[in-house]
Amino acid sequence: MFKEFLCSVFFLILAHVPLIANSQESVRLGIPVTEEDLLEFDLIAPPDGSGFPPGGGTAQEGKQIYDVNCAVCHGAGGEGTSGNTVIVGGDMQSEGPPLRTVGSYWPYASTLFDFIRRAMPATAPKSLTNEQVYQVTAYVLFMNGIVEEGTQINGDTIREIEMPNANGFIDRSHIQ
Repeated sequence: MFKEFLCSVFFLILAHVPLIANSQESVRLGIPVTEEDLLEFDLIAPPDGSGFPPGGGTAQEGKQIYDVNCAVCHGAGGEGTSGNTVIVGGDMQSEGPPLRTVGSYWPYASTLFDFIRRAMPATAPKSLTNEQVYQVTAYVLFMNGIVEEGTQINGDTIREIEMPNANGFIDRSHIQ
């Protein structure tokens, strides 16, 4: 029975060899991407803060945006409404399972900006302006005690922010 099964599999593989061998033929799925299409492509926010959009904001400005768009899931003080919506507090050195939050786990402030810009608010991702994203980023960092309330967050200053767990990761990006 097993021998018959192997023969069937072998036959199926052989039957598809001509398709694999003819790699010159294109699949023709979707449409080609133009340079204009790429202009609206997502921002890639590397840890060095390069390529960030113009704008900026402070925690003072971000509180109102947070209260309207974020508090419903993340709570008024970042305490969350469920385990995965907690964004303030946490301890990576706890004896039990660590609570991973922006303040305790995330290694770069640019990651916070990028995440808010792409995915928040959860009910309307990408609906915040760049200015509002900077403001909310500043407010979340302020709630975690990482920046002062009046600290200006922008594409230049974000790279200077030292996150508490910045050294908690091993950079293996250079390994192939």
